[in-house]
Amino acid sequence: MKRWILIPLLALLAGSSFAAESLRVGYVRVMDDAQAMLAYEAGLYEKHGLDAQLIEFTSGTDLIKAIVGGQLDIGVLGFSNAFTWSARGADLKIIGGAQRGYHSFLARKDSGITSVADLRGKNLASQKQGSTADIVLKGVMLAEAGLEPTDLNIMGVAPAVAVQSLVGGRVDGAFLFEPYDRIAQLVAPVVQIYEIGEVWPFPCMVVITSGETLENRKDVLWSALDAQHEAIEMLEQEPAKAAPLITDYFIREPTIKTLEQGEIPSVEVIEQAITTQDFSAKLTEDDISRMKELAVIMQKQGILPTPDTLDVDALLDLSWQQARGL
Repeated sequence: MKRWILIPLLALLAGSSFAAESLRVGYVRVMDDAQAMLAYEAGLYEKHGLDAQLIEFTSGTDLIKAIVGGQLDIGVLGFSNAFTWSARGADLKIIGGAQRGYHSFLARKDSGITSVADLRGKNLASQKQGSTADIVLKGVMLAEAGLEPTDLNIMGVAPAVAVQSLVGGRVDGAFLFEPYDRIAQLVAPVVQIYEIGEVWPFPCMVVITSGETLENRKDVLWSALDAQHEAIEMLEQEPAKAAPLITDYFIREPTIKTLEQGEIPSVEVIEQAITTQDFSAKLTEDDISRMKELAVIMQKQGILPTPDTLDVDALLDLSWQQARGL
């Protein structure tokens, strides 16, 4: 009788003492955010004592609004969003790294394009105006080729639409991130002309929270960063193990019909896309320098008002990576 009473009491006490902390994570369905998806699917948030809710957004702009409005604890998104909203007075903090930018310019083989400079007068599918992809497209890729945005027709569309536009010949090229770059190279008659990570690496995606959440729930956020760090290690070291867990986020069909290789398993496409990425939970001094360069580019593009409206260093809280010895 005593044993029958003791076991439920111990279970009740254990449940009350070790209840998982709630965590609301915002993400965008792109390979850049793979660590958030993988941490959820591999049970890593749970491993670190978190009851995580993964909430999808269609754009970084909507995601950052949810952080500012208190509907999210953290988000994995482009740091340019934090810059824009901080310049408006929002209390935001960048607390960790996620992924260094992979943005690829693909041109149709029948377009006559062999270099970025050949885009003059052409049609290019890209991302929404003001997005991180749009900023580096105009401020880095086109600028290095001596082109102004007005020298070509840039259409801001969803990545899947950009891929279909390449297939149908409605555009001459597209500026894409993974896994849509990998998919486009398999299903459309295209060739890669340029990849920004090879010539101008930058910390495209970071982990962002609000100053209030960081102050009140630091331990929870650090546990989330620990979970995502483990996910990043799996992505970097064991892509074949990670790919099956996140393939459905990008491709629902079991196979993809390619132009030259026939049917190939979708999980292989995602594994290949993972291996092109440079995931990193740490923000280095070089990363921070790139952020400051992007801030200047954003000012030139009229996204940020003046150089003195944004203190990049004040936006950073790198105490987690410092405590973990990264």
